[in-house]
Amino acid sequence: MPKREKGLKLKSDTRTSARAGSNGRSAGFRAGWNDGYFLGMCEAIGRRTPGFRAEPRKLKVLYIPQGFESVDHGVMEGLGQTVTEPIAGNPETMAEQARECRPDLVLVMNGLHVFPENHLEQVDRIRAMGVRTAVWFADDPYFTQDTAAIAPHYDYVFTHEIGCVDWYRSIGCANVHYLPLAASVSRYRPAHVDPRYRSDVCFIGTAFENRAAFIDKIARFLSGLRVVIAGGLWDARLTRYALLAGQIRLGYTPAEECARYYAGAKIVLNVHRHTAEPKNTAGLPGRSVNPRTFEIAGCGTLQLTDVREDLPLHYAPGEEIAVFSSPGEARERIRYYLNHESERRKIAWNALMRTRRDHTYAHRLDRLLGTVFGDG
Repeated sequence: MPKREKGLKLKSDTRTSARAGSNGRSAGFRAGWNDGYFLGMCEAIGRRTPGFRAEPRKLKVLYIPQGFESVDHGVMEGLGQTVTEPIAGNPETMAEQARECRPDLVLVMNGLHVFPENHLEQVDRIRAMGVRTAVWFADDPYFTQDTAAIAPHYDYVFTHEIGCVDWYRSIGCANVHYLPLAASVSRYRPAHVDPRYRSDVCFIGTAFENRAAFIDKIARFLSGLRVVIAGGLWDARLTRYALLAGQIRLGYTPAEECARYYAGAKIVLNVHRHTAEPKNTAGLPGRSVNPRTFEIAGCGTLQLTDVREDLPLHYAPGEEIAVFSSPGEARERIRYYLNHESERRKIAWNALMRTRRDHTYAHRLDRLLGTVFGDG
């Protein structure tokens, strides 16, 4: 090539490179401005809706955790706002702890899985001391075979599943109340996150068969997006695993990591598990939302969820949360909201405001304590 042509080519490449650099800087500026504006609005919402505000009750509550990281953290956070003496206990020694500290209430989360064989014997001993006891079931209705034996030992039964209330009453429990779970606003909140937590679409959860079948039906569509799927069994149950393998993180995701993924996503999917489980011997349907519903909303992210019966009690579909009834509809909603940023953000902001106003663990604990101590 002649020298002059080489020179012209170099000049042209330089101009092209300069334009590309300018375009990159402009795109980066726009993205940074958009993120700043979004998070600024989230901060303003947080200031306008600071959450639960009331004087703590002069009560001592011994809380026995289940081992659900998000829930246990949220309950202790809520008790810290609602009672003067919250105490974190241990399933192995709760009767001894109750004897030593003489609480006004022993509150047990779930009473399943990690609890010792003498769990119910300990509950009976605590009641014999004259201490009130309450259990809050967070796995209903998937383990009715087990909870049928547990519930009658407690003074008060609270369940996050609205469809279990009458059933617990039918097996002899006198004080049964519907009490949804909630979000820890200190953990599940809007945040600026590292790029590795950012995505167009995020789903976190175990690959139960209905979830794997759902993702299979939209896998080809998702493969063209920036996606995060995290949880166990996806490699075993997702037929189209190869399409998404590079965007799937297998195994357990700690709560703090979940919060970052939620905060970094444009859309978070929520697909409830089916209730046809071997230990749901009562055959009860799932009518209530999972705790993830509140946690996603608390991060200021658009949530796209399948519908459970009690969802409208918590969030207004189309205004505070987006819903779908089939994989095809979910695909179209994802496409729509990715292309309509202002609508997506408005719904996310509305959900954040509603969560902070109505759905913190302090709100739930205030309701529980009011029920137990007669002022709610």
